[in-house]
Amino acid sequence: MFDEPEWTEEAPVATALAPVATGPRPAAAVQTKGLKHRQLLATLRALEAASLPQQPPSLPGSDSEEEEIEKKKKRRKKASFASASAEVEEKRKKKRQKQASYGSDSEDEEVERKKKSCKQALLGSGSVEEEKRKSKCQKQAPSSRAQHLDSGDQTDSKAQKGSATNDPHKPSPGSASPQPPHALSRKQWRNRQKNKRRHKNKFRPPQPPAQAPALAPTEEAEAPPAPRPDSHEARAGALRARMAQRLDGARFRYLNEQLYSGPSSAAQRLFQEDPEAFLLYHRGFQNQVKKWPLQPVDRIIRDLRQRPASLVVADFGCGDCRLALSVRNPVHCFDLASLDSRVTVCDMAQVPLEDESVDVAVFCLSLMGTNIRDFLEEANRVLKPGGLLKVAEVSSRFEDVRAFLGAVTKLGFKVVSKDLTNSHFFLFDFQKTGPPRVGPKAELSGLKLQPCLYKRR
Repeated sequence: MFDEPEWTEEAPVATALAPVATGPRPAAAVQTKGLKHRQLLATLRALEAASLPQQPPSLPGSDSEEEEIEKKKKRRKKASFASASAEVEEKRKKKRQKQASYGSDSEDEEVERKKKSCKQALLGSGSVEEEKRKSKCQKQAPSSRAQHLDSGDQTDSKAQKGSATNDPHKPSPGSASPQPPHALSRKQWRNRQKNKRRHKNKFRPPQPPAQAPALAPTEEAEAPPAPRPDSHEARAGALRARMAQRLDGARFRYLNEQLYSGPSSAAQRLFQEDPEAFLLYHRGFQNQVKKWPLQPVDRIIRDLRQRPASLVVADFGCGDCRLALSVRNPVHCFDLASLDSRVTVCDMAQVPLEDESVDVAVFCLSLMGTNIRDFLEEANRVLKPGGLLKVAEVSSRFEDVRAFLGAVTKLGFKVVSKDLTNSHFFLFDFQKTGPPRVGPKAELSGLKLQPCLYKRR
């Protein structure tokens, strides 16, 4: 009917461990108690033997000595471990002070790894933990590199490193909080702001052209002009102009060769048949003159300005009448074709002038053709006695200057002055002494000058 309490179930165990009866016990009970006591002692010894490590059998009486040796070894290990841990801790603190600016966990992990390796070397740990440590370091290496890249820019780290080295007593700024601005110099602070702006603009999305900021006036001026739709036509026009210029240059070289390789009468007929040919030749000649370091007509003009203005001048091969426009003297202009109203078109071997009617005869780059003797004899005819003959020619045409001067002397002139100092042109002044001293059939080899031909460039 009634449930028995819980303590009644445990009563037999309690009675077996500590019997309550105090009276005299029978002999069987005493034997049972001794047997149980021995069994309990045997069980305790078995448990003790199982818990203790198996040791090799030793001689009796040596247990105390081995225990003392083991105790000494343990004390030495503890002392060496304590000293090694203290050294590692000191090294870790120094490295933290030196490398606090980087703020990365990889350095602390490296110190902990060294500490663990020292501990394992002292305690003789197995290779399992070493492999676990290596795998852990390999896993954490990429993360530490990423932390290095994202922790801050290079200028900030250098500034923090310098401050930490100069003042080792300050707490290491291992946390992500930046240093106060007053600890940085002005240049470091500017570099930090510059790097922040650069980092901010790096990840800014590109703006559309409509929202792009306006450029400065100087940049607008330097910007290249936008391509026009007629650029193709402009290129075509420039190509046509270049081709026309090359064609004009080729025609000029052809005409110049014809003038030097034939007599003056043939050149006159050429220009009469093609009036534009002379314009083309004159335009090409002016382009060549611009490249010369000296224009001999300027020397002749300067010389005539120093003489009386009453002297009458005959310009053989006048071209554009520059000499007549530059001096006050009366000038007769002769050429194979006319570029000015003052020019008289004729063959320079036969000019429409009376005998002994001029004071100065000028040949400025006009001794062209194969009949140079006819030109000089015509100048002797129109010059007054004692008149002046001025000759300017390209220096490359003269093979032998002395032979040329001797041939001119035989035609009734004497040399007054000569200028051979210029590298491009020779200038001569002759004075009329009388009629030619040789007959018309006499051969004068000194008057054969080389043609002045222009090369294609």
